[in-house]
Amino acid sequence: MKILHTSDWHLGRRLYGRTRYPEFTAFLDWLVQTIEAQQVDALVVSGDIFDTGTPGNLAQNLYYNFLCQVAEISSCRNIVVVAGNHDSPSFLEAPKQVLQHLHIHVIGSMRENPEEELLLLEENDGQPGLLLAAVPYLRDRDVRVAEAGESGGEKTMRLVEGIEAHYREAGILAEAQRRRLNLPGLPLAATGHLFTAGGRTAEGDGVRDLYVGNLALVKNFPECFDYLALGHLHVPQRVGGVEHIRYSGSPIPMGFGEARQQKEVLLVEFSRAEKGCRITSLKVPYFQRLESVEGDLAGILTGIEVLKEKGVKCWLEAVYTAAAAPKNLRQQIEEAVEGSGLEVLRVKNSVLAAQILQTARAGETLDDLDEFEVFQRCLSAAQISEEEQGKLVECYEEIVRDLREEDSNRE
Repeated sequence: MKILHTSDWHLGRRLYGRTRYPEFTAFLDWLVQTIEAQQVDALVVSGDIFDTGTPGNLAQNLYYNFLCQVAEISSCRNIVVVAGNHDSPSFLEAPKQVLQHLHIHVIGSMRENPEEELLLLEENDGQPGLLLAAVPYLRDRDVRVAEAGESGGEKTMRLVEGIEAHYREAGILAEAQRRRLNLPGLPLAATGHLFTAGGRTAEGDGVRDLYVGNLALVKNFPECFDYLALGHLHVPQRVGGVEHIRYSGSPIPMGFGEARQQKEVLLVEFSRAEKGCRITSLKVPYFQRLESVEGDLAGILTGIEVLKEKGVKCWLEAVYTAAAAPKNLRQQIEEAVEGSGLEVLRVKNSVLAAQILQTARAGETLDDLDEFEVFQRCLSAAQISEEEQGKLVECYEEIVRDLREEDSNRE
């Protein structure tokens, strides 16, 4: 039995205003070819298929066209999709009865009866090949009952206990079903979309805190599972060094912090003749190159020249680290890339950010400020004249108003 484990596609996501549909399309085309070439029996997608709960038409078209393509591959008898924290459970599950006719199983939210999360997946010859506990992202309200007067630490502890209890029950039910089927060698696996203890993230990867204070880190999974196909963290990794508990990671870099990562999907092979599984990392090609240059202005311009000499085509991030930045920093960087294959997406002034943080009063956090106060402090730290500040504030207010209207329309 072969499954292919992937997650965190985030279809519809942008990077500093740039749409990424060519990358998503290229990845999904590559994935279809890989599933066919590897003769995969089942595809497992561990959450965050879309970047928002209300994906646009292009993102939806990519998703459904992909499912149809995979359903036509003779070897792939099953597709399992579970929701992540970015997904809308009701949106994902809306067409599930139609998709079931294509052997596509969608689990958007935790089932009241955990047995409904158990899926018996078949091999290419029609024989049972794997019993999968298709566990989606577990929300606070799914696994924890609020109690009056409980502290934040107690909430976190009960949340972790609730998540781990759900996996224990899933393991018990899976073992019981395997006994009923009289298939003692049938492999057991589970999915999950969560943050595990020791999990690694990358700067700018867009991973949102799942649980209270980001402290609800799941530690214990049942030993009965031969493989755990996890999603949420974008860095491909083993959990705690354990070979069979894996994050496949995101298939394309979600931010410049992931630019140096080798993205992958995981081919997992099971055998009834022996316990466990064999895991092979399949490297995902780069579909859009991301690069960062860092330093003072001279260092940034030198880094740009090196990339130009190599003929590199990429999206570029420039990180300014010197003591004081010229007012026309971005203009000079934009002029430096003219006529090349470099496109500047972001200019980050790390010194200015540090100065703004230093202006915070004792005990003050970002939550104490609204978006206008933060912008005003940026202008003051950059020593913008009052006349220029007025024009910039007016433009900024218009942008914020447009964004709020856009969010309102989505709701």
